[in-house]
Amino acid sequence: MLKGISPLLSPDLLKTLAEMGHGDEIVLADAHFPACRLGVPVLRADGIGVAALLAAILSVFEIDRYVEHPLLMMAAMGGDTLDEDLMASCRAVLARHAPKAPPIHHIDKFEFYDRTRRAFAVVVTGETVKYGNILLKKGVIDV
Repeated sequence: MLKGISPLLSPDLLKTLAEMGHGDEIVLADAHFPACRLGVPVLRADGIGVAALLAAILSVFEIDRYVEHPLLMMAAMGGDTLDEDLMASCRAVLARHAPKAPPIHHIDKFEFYDRTRRAFAVVVTGETVKYGNILLKKGVIDV
């Protein structure tokens, strides 16, 4: 156990976040996401919702502020809708931990899969809400 570090951040996840460089991307995926077939390292965070894990990660992770859309989520497919409770939870986490970050941008499901194929890693969460996936681009810390 480390003082000041969220217990939701496993040793493997902390190592992954530390190894990432500026511009690298990590995906927090819902439990439905086909992570293992996309060819990038997969970590597990079963039982943890996306918003809770997002808050834990943002306690140690800087969002890239040099790109237009450093936060991406999957857009709903025709006939589906996004879960407004999850969206509100993610916006609240961002307001608290990354207030200068731009709003979340939504992209097509298959474009999201393509971006994930180029990601540093995917963390499969216990999130059961459809479209509960978010991609984060790592930035630099001002010192």
